Amino acid sequence: MKEISCKLLVIGGGPGGYVCAIRAGQLGLDTVIVEKARLGGTCLTVGCIPSKALIHAADEFAAVRAMAAGGAPTGITVAEPAIDLARTVAWKDGIVDRLTLGVAGLLKKARVKTVTGHARFRDGKTVEVDTETGPQVIRADEVVIATGSAPVALADLPFGGDVVTSTAALALTALPGRLAVVGAGYIGLELGTAFAKLGAAVTVVDVAPRILPAYDAELVRPVAARLEALGVRLLTGTAVKGFRDGELLLESDDGGATSVAADKVLVAAGRRAALEGWGLEEIDLDMDGPFLRIDERCRTSMRGVYAIGDVTGEPMLAHRAMAQGEMVAEIVAGHDRVFDKAAIPAVCFTDPEIVTVGLSPEAARATGREIRTASFPFQANGRAMTLSAEDGFVRVVARADNHLVLGIQAVGRGVSELAAAFSLALEMGARLEDVAATVHAHPTLGEAFAEAAMRALGHALHV
Repeated sequence: MKEISCKLLVIGGGPGGYVCAIRAGQLGLDTVIVEKARLGGTCLTVGCIPSKALIHAADEFAAVRAMAAGGAPTGITVAEPAIDLARTVAWKDGIVDRLTLGVAGLLKKARVKTVTGHARFRDGKTVEVDTETGPQVIRADEVVIATGSAPVALADLPFGGDVVTSTAALALTALPGRLAVVGAGYIGLELGTAFAKLGAAVTVVDVAPRILPAYDAELVRPVAARLEALGVRLLTGTAVKGFRDGELLLESDDGGATSVAADKVLVAAGRRAALEGWGLEEIDLDMDGPFLRIDERCRTSMRGVYAIGDVTGEPMLAHRAMAQGEMVAEIVAGHDRVFDKAAIPAVCFTDPEIVTVGLSPEAARATGREIRTASFPFQANGRAMTLSAEDGFVRVVARADNHLVLGIQAVGRGVSELAAAFSLALEMGARLEDVAATVHAHPTLGEAFAEAAMRALGHALHV
């Protein structure tokens, strides 16, 4: 049996794991990364990146269909469009391939050794990896667990056949005529919206009383209106009881039974930490509910063992994992680092998009502080008008006493690209006056940020 030793072993080649390994290699640490499938993990290969590619293709197709129907406000008309979904999927897969090869190249450049196979702990310093050429033992001074997450399965709706995960939905080469989406969170609505724009009849089912329960009702309202315009049927307060003979069996919260016809059922009921099958019982780490418990340096309860990303709990976001991975590499290299982020942005790539950073008005009030909050509508923004994207707004939340910005939210077309500005404002400790006094380029959607701050200060200019 082959054996190798290293300073740092990273288990999992997703965003957190590969960033950790690259940074460790840059710092001169002898580093090995183990990935059982493809480098890039869920986000790059079957999640964030391919889903955004499909969403973009669906947006393009929907725009052309509107032009063909004479509904484009720009006056452009075209012949009746068609889409070759197999070609779309091939284009999406090409993007994934390029990025995966890019990650492999970056690891090689940083002199990180990549081992392909499934790792299992023997003890806190040793893992055995099942590779194509046989078992490989790796001994390390420090270990990082970055095994990510997996889709949650429902007892009454096991995966298989026409009941699919988001991974399988992103690989479909033929458009289902009728798609039922179980789960009205961001994954279900992002993909449900995309398939509706491609021409599928989409029904979204969720046991919760409303869609996108992680976001406040004001942010969700424009998304719900767009779903209605697209013909997406929403069944909230409804539980799923099974799928038989092309019928999704349902029960409403008042006990009424019904069903929805579906060619495919996409289950998007959340994700769980991927903790099984890694031999974690051999090292007996402390848990925080269903997740690994970590401190502000991502240290677990065992010395020399770190954990990052989805296995450590919410928010289960790729960019959080990346930031944790970079920090852990620097800690192992001897740097003094802690994870002390003022804000981690969250983006929902629905139509329109939602971005949130920091505290919502409700969460800010719950701290007992007096707050100021104000919104600026895109209906009063020139750039939004030229994009025919007037639905939505930017909202700021600040302390009433010193005007320190506590949170920023937005809903509208393309607002995901404002996430960096929003996050920077919170990380730099900006006050309303700082945002209002910053010269924003005109005409841009970003002007709504400054205008919202001005409005909170009582001197809005354009509304």
